[in-house]
Amino acid sequence: MKKILSFAFIALLVFTLAACGSTKNDSAEKAGKDGNKKLIVGATAVPHAEVLEAAKPLLKKKGIDLEVQVFTDYVLPNVALRDKELDANYFQTPGYLELQMKENKDYDFVSVGEIHKEPIGVYSKKYKSLKDLPNGAKIIMSDSFSDHGRILPIFEKAGLIKLKEGVGKNARVEDIIDNPKKLDFSTLIEAKLLASSFESGEGDAVVINTNYALEGGIDIGKYGIAFEGDDVVPANLFVVRSEDKDNKEIKTLVDVLKSEEIQKFIKDKYQGAVLSVK
Repeated sequence: MKKILSFAFIALLVFTLAACGSTKNDSAEKAGKDGNKKLIVGATAVPHAEVLEAAKPLLKKKGIDLEVQVFTDYVLPNVALRDKELDANYFQTPGYLELQMKENKDYDFVSVGEIHKEPIGVYSKKYKSLKDLPNGAKIIMSDSFSDHGRILPIFEKAGLIKLKEGVGKNARVEDIIDNPKKLDFSTLIEAKLLASSFESGEGDAVVINTNYALEGGIDIGKYGIAFEGDDVVPANLFVVRSEDKDNKEIKTLVDVLKSEEIQKFIKDKYQGAVLSVK
């Protein structure tokens, strides 16, 4: 009987020590080098991850180690944030965030800062302006409906189409009520594939999100024939789970991203393709 009790006690002791060791390791995963706090942020490669990399030295001085995880699409960064694999993400606009939270009821996210703006652009290797587009021109654009309310007004402003009154940022292709040139907006593909589509010469014009145009190495000045107006471009947001909106390290990171040093980095590196939020 004593042997059985001794064995049970030893097993309990081993389990307790293992559990304590596990807790210590979990805590260590959130600690950076030299005892600094650690933040893991998900971002698309350009410009978001580049901006975060520029912020690393400034954060280091404030006792925060930043790890940047790069994503190639717009879906997984929110999945990873929900699953607590990230502390925050930095890639999305208000319209996209709103749509994703509406479609995914388990997303409890909030923006804690507007960092920069990226005007969506229309690119063409065949034509120099929107007015040069021929009848029936094929326009390739993102399959994300949150982008359509940004894209279609570009064509409306140029006088090529007319949208239903009042649709605003919720505009869809079916909201076009006048299209004299019968422009074809039916080809929708993943945003991350738009640059490749442009480079392969598909369509008469391709509407590309700036981050993917930069990432794809497209000469924006040479091939960009129309862009959103600066006054209507939505900001790219720094997003966290609602429970972390008052996190001290998160607030520090947002302050750094809004600092003069980082805003100057954005201005110098992207030469107007990416706009600082004042």
